[in-house]
Amino acid sequence: MKRTEAAVPVTDGRTERGRQTREKIADAMLSLIDENQAHFPADKVAERAGVSRRLVFHHFADMAELAEVAVNRRLEQLAAQIRPLPTEGPRELRVAALTEQRARILEGVTPARLAVMRLENPSPRIQEAVQQMLDFARLRLTQIFAAELDALPESARTDLLHGLDAVTTWSAWYHWRSGGLSTEQARRTMAAAVHALLAGAGAGAGAGAGAGAEAGD
Repeated sequence: MKRTEAAVPVTDGRTERGRQTREKIADAMLSLIDENQAHFPADKVAERAGVSRRLVFHHFADMAELAEVAVNRRLEQLAAQIRPLPTEGPRELRVAALTEQRARILEGVTPARLAVMRLENPSPRIQEAVQQMLDFARLRLTQIFAAELDALPESARTDLLHGLDAVTTWSAWYHWRSGGLSTEQARRTMAAAVHALLAGAGAGAGAGAGAGAEAGD
């Protein structure tokens, strides 16, 4: 019997070139965003991408759509850099691993976040992507500091998680960086804040336990 060769899909050359051009334009937009440009005229994006203005609007309906695609592309690039973090072992090592990764990701996302803030009407897609990153970051805190969180009563656990979330997200990072701290100084400040919250919650839990024991004597 003659062997039948499996059909191998052939990529349409025009489709592939179109995809590459679209990515090139989005990357040009990202390069302007990374330079903290306040405005993104089509002519400037086209020049940076090495294409015509007409081609920009061939691939994107308007500049708002291009901004959306570029920002989502950056969020995907940063998400790909996220690696598993230790959930057991000495607290010092867990905090160090967390703050090193957060500092790197938050510094990388800053230009895109600022660009989103400049948009008059950020698309639901961008807002959803940002919210997913925030939700994931909060979930990781519950895993990395499970030992500390699980030892607390529910209300104290919730308060601690809120505090940890607040000092390890972009808003706090941007506050420190825009205030003049270097990336390393901001990372150390984040680590100090995390340690202080964990130590304070532990001391509070211990004090509460002690008080309860004395009341029961």
